[in-house]
Amino acid sequence: MSRNHTWKFFRAGGFDQVRLDTGADLMALDQLDQKLWVALACPTTGLEFDKATLALIDTDKDGRIRATEVIAATQWAGSCLKNPDELLKSSPALPLAAFNDATPEGKQLLASAKQILATLKKADATAVTVEDASQVAEKFVETVLNGDGIIIPETAKDDATKQVINDIIACLGSDVDRSGKPGINQARVDQFFADAQAFSDWHKKAEADTAVLPLGDATAGAAAAVKAVQTKVDDYFTRCRLAAFDPRASNALNREEKDYLAFAAKDLTITNAEIAGFPLARVEAGRPLPLTHSVNPAWADAIAKFQNDAVKPLLGDKNALTEADWGELLAKLGPYEGWSAGLAGGSVAKLGRDRVRQVLASTAKDTLTKLIAEDKSLEPQFTSIAAVEKLARYHRDLYKLLNNFVSFRDFYGRKDKAIFQAGTLYLDQRSCDLCLTVEDGARHALLAGLSGTYLAYCDCVRKATGEKLQIVAAFTSGDSDNLMVGRNGIFYDRKGRDWDATITKIIENPISIPQAFWAPYKKVVRMIEEQVAKRAAAADAAATQKLELTATTVVNVDPTKPPPPPAPQPPKTKMDTGTLAAIGLVLTTLLAALGGIFGAIAKLPPWQVPLAILGILLAISLPSMLLAWLKLRRRNLGPILDANGWAVNAKAKMNVPFGGSLTGVAALPPGSQRDLVDPFAEQKSPWPKIIVLVILVGLVVRLAYLALDKKGYINDWSNGWLGDPRPVKAEKAAPAAPTEAPAKPAETAK
Repeated sequence: MSRNHTWKFFRAGGFDQVRLDTGADLMALDQLDQKLWVALACPTTGLEFDKATLALIDTDKDGRIRATEVIAATQWAGSCLKNPDELLKSSPALPLAAFNDATPEGKQLLASAKQILATLKKADATAVTVEDASQVAEKFVETVLNGDGIIIPETAKDDATKQVINDIIACLGSDVDRSGKPGINQARVDQFFADAQAFSDWHKKAEADTAVLPLGDATAGAAAAVKAVQTKVDDYFTRCRLAAFDPRASNALNREEKDYLAFAAKDLTITNAEIAGFPLARVEAGRPLPLTHSVNPAWADAIAKFQNDAVKPLLGDKNALTEADWGELLAKLGPYEGWSAGLAGGSVAKLGRDRVRQVLASTAKDTLTKLIAEDKSLEPQFTSIAAVEKLARYHRDLYKLLNNFVSFRDFYGRKDKAIFQAGTLYLDQRSCDLCLTVEDGARHALLAGLSGTYLAYCDCVRKATGEKLQIVAAFTSGDSDNLMVGRNGIFYDRKGRDWDATITKIIENPISIPQAFWAPYKKVVRMIEEQVAKRAAAADAAATQKLELTATTVVNVDPTKPPPPPAPQPPKTKMDTGTLAAIGLVLTTLLAALGGIFGAIAKLPPWQVPLAILGILLAISLPSMLLAWLKLRRRNLGPILDANGWAVNAKAKMNVPFGGSLTGVAALPPGSQRDLVDPFAEQKSPWPKIIVLVILVGLVVRLAYLALDKKGYINDWSNGWLGDPRPVKAEKAAPAAPTEAPAKPAETAK
């Protein structure tokens, strides 16, 4: 294939995404720079995608799908088909004519596909489905010989061989057969028989030396009885030596009386730890250890077994044991202890010497080896059937994965849901399509909060079955006024099942521009409501306290005593002049500001008044809207998916138009009829309308006044008491008459 493949891209989410429109595009994925892939890895869980297909793509079985694994799966599937364009059909039925029989692998796959159909008695079928291949594979797996090189007890043809298989499993553990049952492979068979031979040879060493097994097979029991009491016996004889060294130590070595007082008042049993910690018997210089009487009751049974299994067979019938006897006893068992420490083939020791030698003397090893080889010979047949199922799954599912991994075509195309979309949440008259399953909401929120999206985490439960689920839903349209922790809704998963959903955590971010426009006014209203509620609560508490005090006084009054004089009323406090001045200043400033605003509006031409009011509203709401717009244009899907284990490789933005498509807001169907008469509607107070009407009338009067005053009518009608005089148009001044030249004085007579 040419290494200069020409790619096509489409733009969505604020970045370029590759188009996979042809089989050639799929086969050239290894040439596409991975910097242009939308995702580089995704988990195999929490996706609305066939888990068996994901398991096949996940070749290293680490629970993650990576770009290299996607490329390998695509190229293998394309090479097994005559035309890779077949993968774009995403059909559950794989036509037999599509197999690439020009290659050995393709020819083998075609033969296996025909064998599958023949097994199912569909020899005339022209296509094989995932269900066909799975059904035959399951039947093959359930057989005792299924090509995995592991045999199970049911594989054996006789009880003796079956018992050997069970013995190997008991000693060395098991391997899991394709059927899911425990079995063994050739490595375990070889190890078992090697250990069995070593164990048998180890026993032969002891059998050849009488000093190793002085009591024969009973030597092991004697050694065990000695080992059980050896520490306490050594302790006893050491104490006796100390008592012989210094008689003053006897009382301390036998424990003082106060040691008994510490637990004497308790309900004691023979196994009490306090008793077991005392010496085996009373310590005296040179005193033998009694074996039948005066023994620490916590050790009486162990000493009795010691006497019966070791002392009596090796030293004779003794009721007491001297330190010399104890040394002799240990010496006689010393060779056994040395031999026992060199145990070989210990993994089969639990079977015992006789059983091990019985297995070694049989033909079990050869029989098991032949069964494993017979099972292994069927591996190509199973592998071929599994490969047909794998190809059928890739033919059905692979193209969809590519459109949700290499690009997010399904998500931004809005025709099919993306594989990470778990379903739809209905809550607060909205439907949220961007819902993802999460395992740990608190942990997910740490990263998902960086997406700039309003997120609601919900616990979902189906009470009928007890199933539980946790999701996160993105609200991308409407407002957040009625969204709060504890609100309930219904979540529909991709299978159409409904779940009871309850909001448990919210990450707040802007939802829409209209919400941001009204946010300042809602904050003011909310603040006023909170202040009114606080004052009402304080007044209610004061009234309740006063009522309780009065009732207490009436109940506790003594009728024999004259009523007490009324308590002097505290003088009425006069309002502080400073407070009054401050209030007056605030009111004056507020009224002056409002007057200035309305005065400025009133001076405008009528057609500019609505524009001025709109400008005031924008001045209040514009900062909130601008901040919301900046955040909404940066909404990013990446952190939401990354928090779920994805490796998103692009800034997958969710702008305002696209976000609006992800959340549906309740709207009446076209052509619906509405009855606006609500018989239970609250009676509305007329005062708000009256106030608005007065304000409008005032504005109209003010505008009329200014218009008339501008022309001087107000001044004329009030005889100069109000308004400005009528403006007088300046007349042009007449040109000044030329001044006559002064008469010249008469010339003096000459």
